[in-house]
Amino acid sequence: MPELPEIETIKRGLQGLILNTKIVQCEVLNAKSFRGDAGQLVGQKFVKIDRKGKALLVRLDDGRTILGHMRMTGQLIYIGPERIASDLMNGDRFAAGHPDGNFVAEMPSRHTRVWFEFEDGGRLFFNDLRKFGFLALMNDEDLARDKFLQSLAPEPWDMAPDAFYDIMQKHAKTNVKAVLLNQKLICGLGNIYADEACYMVGIFPGTLAGDLTRSQTDALLEACCNVMRRSIDSGGSTMKDYVKPDGTRGNYLDKFAQVFRRDGEPCLKCGTTILKTRVAGRGTHYCPHCQSEQKKEFTNVD
Repeated sequence: MPELPEIETIKRGLQGLILNTKIVQCEVLNAKSFRGDAGQLVGQKFVKIDRKGKALLVRLDDGRTILGHMRMTGQLIYIGPERIASDLMNGDRFAAGHPDGNFVAEMPSRHTRVWFEFEDGGRLFFNDLRKFGFLALMNDEDLARDKFLQSLAPEPWDMAPDAFYDIMQKHAKTNVKAVLLNQKLICGLGNIYADEACYMVGIFPGTLAGDLTRSQTDALLEACCNVMRRSIDSGGSTMKDYVKPDGTRGNYLDKFAQVFRRDGEPCLKCGTTILKTRVAGRGTHYCPHCQSEQKKEFTNVD
């Protein structure tokens, strides 16, 4: 599932590719994937791209916004005019979101749900294997009423340490990982980044939130910011399948992940074998030595 760093990657990548170029065509290939009248987009320009949590907000020059939810398998693929004209792989191509072979395949594919063509010949494709994601044409009033957007908590870098500590105390009987994954409490963290942040500060993810000290919550909040910033800088967690505008690929899991998907491998700090269990209903990776203070919680995690 694309997480906040992947959506931020989409935002940054598309900013230099699709802004201020007139839309000359918008094709909706699956009715559930686009909400609104796609015909109203012809003649419009995308003028700004924002993000809130895992939602993408693409602003139009008439004041309206396309709200994009990638959900589990959404992805956006831009193919520049040179690539389309020559059908070569060395033209402008950018792809991010849920990783699969569509990132480098011919477009549109059988998973393409909506696509746009721009005046300069470039094309933007919204693909979604499972059809849970969507694009929605909305005005300011629609956005203000959107339940998902309004429910989102601040992101880690916008949250004060006092506020984060208070959240942990208010949810004292909930394990730390469940708190980190709750978008209504702190926005943007997914499974990968929750595991990595906990490892960074030596906290087992199944620890009860109320058992953390103030110094631990301060360190954990800083770790949440750090792991997500590193992922954003490396292009997200989609590894070899993420294609940057310059043709290079994302590498967070390859270069920076310390525990996620490393079960059975030695801890990079102490050499102890990384283990995998379930916490908050999600596969969870940890080092039993570096995160050993909460061993009593291990056997009781669902």
